[in-house]
Amino acid sequence: MKKPFKLVLFLVVTFFTASIFAQSKNQHSSVLWKVSGHGLSKPSYLFGTIHMVCAADFTMWPKAKTAFEQTNQLALEINMSDPQEMQEAQKLAMGSQPLSQVLSADQKKKLEAILQKNALGSLAQYDAFTLETIMSLVFMKSFGCADLKFYEMEFISMAAQSQKPVVGLEKVSEQIDILNQSFTDDQMMAYLDEISPKMCADLVQEYKSEDIDGVLKLIADDDSIDAEAQKKLLHNRNEHWVKVMPAMMQKQSVFFAFGAAHLGGSQGVIALLRQAGYHVQPVLN
Repeated sequence: MKKPFKLVLFLVVTFFTASIFAQSKNQHSSVLWKVSGHGLSKPSYLFGTIHMVCAADFTMWPKAKTAFEQTNQLALEINMSDPQEMQEAQKLAMGSQPLSQVLSADQKKKLEAILQKNALGSLAQYDAFTLETIMSLVFMKSFGCADLKFYEMEFISMAAQSQKPVVGLEKVSEQIDILNQSFTDDQMMAYLDEISPKMCADLVQEYKSEDIDGVLKLIADDDSIDAEAQKKLLHNRNEHWVKVMPAMMQKQSVFFAFGAAHLGGSQGVIALLRQAGYHVQPVLN
């Protein structure tokens, strides 16, 4: 059960996104974007991920490998190669109180139904977990395979082979705090009920075709995500990242890999970096 603990926080970004990202379509679509100009001696790169995928559907584009080889540092949302961060993730995957004590009778009934629908057993088996941990388990089950691959772990492996340092744009505890502030238990339950094999299959298909706008559109009309949650989960974090990225890129060439939902739209990382004076262009091949 250790893998779900380590990955629960990294699913949030991709699947909880906002309708604002569907309002601004990029001229070109790509999973990889080059950042140059504005005084940079070497370009850096942005790579959008969907975090997990079945091994049969996993794609590591040659252009991504080439860009990665040209950089000096890997930057993820969270440094998953840091043992302390992973220990914190495991700790935070467990609730401060059993779910059976914090959920209402109606909420427990709904959660039992969701677990049974996904062939995950009963609430008693997951009573010590948080709803976010259960979300990761439901997603992993919905992909319908036992051999899941994780983009962040692939990049960490590549970084280890090339002796590149790995850093995080934020801490595990920060992501959890943002998530807890953004959703009520009812909202989280509503989203859990929407997760399905078709949702994951459609997402993977759009991603494999590098249709970032298509990925966003699939999840743009989710009623469980209100405007305030969108702001906390995406817009505020994008703004924070774009404040710290310039100093990193000035120092050395960086390969940034984070959830694809952060790339597009008028308040996405691409737009914010352009507003700051950088040239951000899609890498098409």
